[in-house]
Amino acid sequence: MSETGFDLVILGGGSGGYACALRASQLGLSVALIEKDKLGGTCLHKGCIPTKALLHAAEVADTARESSEFGVSTTLNGIDIEGVLKYKDNVVGRLYKGLQGLVKSRSITFIEGEGRLVGPNTIDVAGVQYTGRNIVLATGSYARSLPGLDIEGRVLTSDQALDLNEIPTSVIVLGGGVIGVEFASVWKSFGVEVTIVEGLPRLVPAEDEALSKALERAFRKRGINFKTGVRFSGVTQDANGVVVSLESGETLAADYLLVAVGRGPRTDGLGYAEQGVSMDRGFVLTNDRLQTNIPGVWAVGDIVPGLQLAHRGFQQGIFVAEEIAGLNPRAIDESGIPRVTYCEPEVASVGLTQAQAEEAHGAANVTAYEYNLGGNGKSQILATTGFIKLVRVNDGPVVGIHMVGARVGELIGEGQLIVNWEAYPEDVAALIHAHPTQNEAMGEAHLALAGKPLHAHA
Repeated sequence: MSETGFDLVILGGGSGGYACALRASQLGLSVALIEKDKLGGTCLHKGCIPTKALLHAAEVADTARESSEFGVSTTLNGIDIEGVLKYKDNVVGRLYKGLQGLVKSRSITFIEGEGRLVGPNTIDVAGVQYTGRNIVLATGSYARSLPGLDIEGRVLTSDQALDLNEIPTSVIVLGGGVIGVEFASVWKSFGVEVTIVEGLPRLVPAEDEALSKALERAFRKRGINFKTGVRFSGVTQDANGVVVSLESGETLAADYLLVAVGRGPRTDGLGYAEQGVSMDRGFVLTNDRLQTNIPGVWAVGDIVPGLQLAHRGFQQGIFVAEEIAGLNPRAIDESGIPRVTYCEPEVASVGLTQAQAEEAHGAANVTAYEYNLGGNGKSQILATTGFIKLVRVNDGPVVGIHMVGARVGELIGEGQLIVNWEAYPEDVAALIHAHPTQNEAMGEAHLALAGKPLHAHA
């Protein structure tokens, strides 16, 4: 049995897939969207949304615990983990229901089931074949482990950690990247003893080194333990906990081990390689128009090499829909994609790190400037510390913005406009930023880099 006549058949209903479906439908194209699990994918159900709900609950706990600093007397009686999980699930449920309604309203043919690429223009779902002029591969990612490290019992990935219905006494987090530091931040706020083990020399190693150092200082102050530059060698477990062994010979004991070593592309067994799609270590290779080597076959999201971020996949989905519709959209600049790590304090960045800028333009041609949030009124009100670091090409535009501090993720919107529009410090310095806001710090940083600092030293 087969259904034909679609302009697009999209395999995967996560951020990239559903964005492509919605935009294509909006442009008058006929769309079939195939998803084996739940519409919304990892971001909505196992990633961005539920983890940020936990992080907000953690922030509320910290606010209650530290309220006396603001002259408010409260008592934190404890964490009701069932109540936290209910709050998280309600947030996810409302968004899921809204997305289902949106897809339905756009006359998109939604197919529940596991799809497989069986031809250059055909996806098979349980014996039914869906054929279209274009195929979009958007099957997302899964929580990776290390070779020989089985996910079972008290060894968890973020998938299991999201639904853990107890507050552990202690947890070891394997991996100091985004997922690892976010869960460490949540658990510490919930009263858990946390130790992060990271094989690379610093936490959030993909970020500018200054951000890593600032986050490490903040984590030390919060009492979050971490070991960097050390490698995992094994784990044993029993009914009561885990014992983690490091290559240094050291052992660590805790209630649970969270494996947060990144995410892998979900492409195995889906027919991609068999149909001749060019692959590299499981990732689908594309050109800058997100076309694979097979005419009419496209790929978006976490299966495409690069940043594994929901908003990247979302924008790629829109791009592919517009490309298929003949609108010739501008190619996505990967370096201009904003990044946020939602721990406490938050880490946010866009563009090149100082090291990357110096490699691209030469160290003598790059200037970096850090504006301390101690000079920002709203940051003082919020009792947060941190900074905004700007990286510019001398006599040229700002090519990188890097921030650490409470709620700085909300500032990255302006940051990505500055970097993507290749603004000069003088351009931003001339703009008025509302007072008192943390956003004002963005303006102050650019004033300083433009040579006219007010609340900071040049």
